[in-house]
Amino acid sequence: MTTPSDFASLPLSPALLQGVDALAFTSMTPIQARALPPILEGRDVIAQAPTGSGKTAAFGLGLLHRLDPANGDTQALVLCPTRELADQVGKQVRRLATGIPNLKVSILCGGIPLGPQLASLAHAPHVVVGTPGRVQELVAKGALSLKAVRTLVLDEADRMLDMGFEDAIRDLVKRTPKDRQGLLFSATFPDAIRTLGKAMLRDALEISIDGGAQPAAIEQLFYETDPARRAPLLAALLLQHRPESAVVFCNTRADTVEVVGSLAHYGFSALALHGDMEQRDRDEVLVQFANRSCSVLVASDVAARGLDVEDIGAVINYELPTDTDTYLHRIGRTGRAGRDGLALSLCAPREQSRATAIEERQGQPLRWDKLQPLTGKASNVPTAAMATLRIDAGRTDKLRPGDIVGALTGDAGLHKDTIGKIDVFATRSYVAIVRANAALAVERLRAGKIKGRKFRVQRL
Repeated sequence: MTTPSDFASLPLSPALLQGVDALAFTSMTPIQARALPPILEGRDVIAQAPTGSGKTAAFGLGLLHRLDPANGDTQALVLCPTRELADQVGKQVRRLATGIPNLKVSILCGGIPLGPQLASLAHAPHVVVGTPGRVQELVAKGALSLKAVRTLVLDEADRMLDMGFEDAIRDLVKRTPKDRQGLLFSATFPDAIRTLGKAMLRDALEISIDGGAQPAAIEQLFYETDPARRAPLLAALLLQHRPESAVVFCNTRADTVEVVGSLAHYGFSALALHGDMEQRDRDEVLVQFANRSCSVLVASDVAARGLDVEDIGAVINYELPTDTDTYLHRIGRTGRAGRDGLALSLCAPREQSRATAIEERQGQPLRWDKLQPLTGKASNVPTAAMATLRIDAGRTDKLRPGDIVGALTGDAGLHKDTIGKIDVFATRSYVAIVRANAALAVERLRAGKIKGRKFRVQRL
């Protein structure tokens, strides 16, 4: 017997239930349980849902449900703020479509050459996932038509507006049919989102999942600080709590770089993630953090969208954000999937009004703690468990994760337990190795071959 939390209770085709099984989903998350029924009925929906809540499967199943694979037109468009999020969404839509033969999903984002994307559009994809600027560019060139779109999705709509994509979004919305379905997902609900929703949606059902409060599983601690003492206090917090992985949020791009330099001074290995970075550098930072080769990621809010890392031990606010929605969205990245989470916030006197707003929003007093800032370089700084090797070969070389594992456990002689996460991109691949074995792995891979060929290998 099914319950409302079972996917089998929904009017999904056997092919889509096969996709649900491929992703090992057992029951619906709250956003899926509330949004999927109206989405499958064809209603427009505007939903507030945090990252990691399962919204991609909600709109992914919805757009695939309305799609006709025999029709060669582009029938669904999903717009995302960053390439990382678009990649993540595109991959999940492909897996949900496992049971649908010959379905084409194209990921179209800026930061990579236009030529290959133009070539790939010689045959229209059924589903396009991309960033607004690049999709608009391809539409303007006549390479992509939106005239047959049945479902339009804006994912992380608030960040797309923050990044200046509103004009591009409004232009693309006008190019889709008036009778198409519109789905808008946003972590926060500022007035600009409601205005955009009115412009692109018809009689939309409004759904809000987080209700403003965070799960009790997230321990939240606040620390008063002198603005000049933030960096040494941050280092002291990392030493005291020793999270296996931590994301430090900064309000500006300049702060991310400065904080990484300060942490290096105290002996920590940290990486910055911000919007001014080249795409390849961004990819490598995300790979190293996700595979446990870097334990501290220092990020701006926009750059962290699309960050898909399970089990983040702690979120640290280097400075309190200016609005409570952003605070709740930040700390929601820890304490997922039933695990305990930890959120630590530094608060200077001028940020006290922000702390008060958070307290009022959550309806309970904040917990304040005290800790002495670090002085001098620490001797017991925890190191990341893994190290990352870059192999200058990827999908275009027909390289697969299994080939890399085979080379490492074969000629290189490593035990399979020393090998961690493997990421294969178009022209390069990354493999995490237990840190103590990394030098040996590099030496032996350079001396041997992968899939019968020699490739350049180096440690990041």
